[in-house]
Amino acid sequence: MQIISGSALSKEIKTTLALEVNILKMKYGRAPKLSVLLVGENPDSMKYVKSKGKACADVGMEGDLHFLPESTTQAELLNIIHALNEDDTVDGILIQLPLPAHINTEIVIEAVDYHKDADGLHPMNVGKLCDGGEGVLPCTPKGIISLLKYGNIEISGKHAVVLGRSNLVGKPVGQMLLRENATVTICHSITQNLEKIVSQADILIAAMGCPNVLTPAMLKPGVVVIDVAMNYVNDKLAGDIYCAENLPELEKWVSAISPVPGGVGPMTITSLIENTFEIYKRRIGE
Repeated sequence: MQIISGSALSKEIKTTLALEVNILKMKYGRAPKLSVLLVGENPDSMKYVKSKGKACADVGMEGDLHFLPESTTQAELLNIIHALNEDDTVDGILIQLPLPAHINTEIVIEAVDYHKDADGLHPMNVGKLCDGGEGVLPCTPKGIISLLKYGNIEISGKHAVVLGRSNLVGKPVGQMLLRENATVTICHSITQNLEKIVSQADILIAAMGCPNVLTPAMLKPGVVVIDVAMNYVNDKLAGDIYCAENLPELEKWVSAISPVPGGVGPMTITSLIENTFEIYKRRIGE
C-alpha cells in the first residue's frame, strides 16, 4: 500500500517556490505578500494563522497577519479588507474562518477583490471553477488533486466518489475531478445505499468528519483513498478511514492512501502560498 505523503510533497513544492520567489524578488524589488485576517481568539484558528505565516517565511514571502479582537464590527472588518484590496503591495488576502456570529461570512468573502482571493472562495472564483475558466482554485481541493498526481494516480476515466458536500471541500473537489475527466459521485449524510456507492469507487475522497463511518471491507479492492478529515479518536488524530490501528486491514483493500496527519493538511497551506505566488506573478506580468 502506497502512502501518499502531503508532508513530503509540501517540502518539494516549498523548495522550488523559495528559489522562484528569490529570483522574482530580486527582479522586481519586492516579495509576494499574503495578508491573513483573524477575528477573535479561537485557539485552532490562531494556530492555523501562525502556521500560514511560517509557511510564507519558509519560501521568502511576506506573511502579513492581522489579529483582530472579537469585538471587531463587520463595518470595521470591511474597511480593512477594502484597504488591502487597494494596497498594491498585497497580492493575496485570506479571511480565516469561522468568523464570529455577528459578522456575515458571505458578505465578508464577497468584499475581497476576487483577483486577490488567495483561498479561492469568492463567488467569482467559484464560478470560474464551475465553468472551466481561469481563477484562483480553493486550497484544500487543489491540494487533493496535487496529492493524486504526486502519487501517479490515474484520474481520467476513473469513478471518483466524494464523501461530503461542503463548499470548502466536497463541492469544489468534485468540480476539479471533473476537470481531470473523472466520473464523479458526491455523497452526503442523506445519501441512500452509501456502502454500495463507496464499493464502486476507484478514487475515494473522504471529507465527512465522521470517523469509522466506513470500514475497510466496504471498499473496492485497489481503491485510492484521500482522507481529508481530521478527527480525534482516543485522543489521537484520525481520518474518516485512516487511523494507525486499522492500517493492517486497509492494506488488504487500498492501493494508496494519504495519512492523517501528514496528508491533506500540509498541502492545504502549501496550496495557499502557491495561490499567492501565482496571483503575484499575474500582477507583475510574469
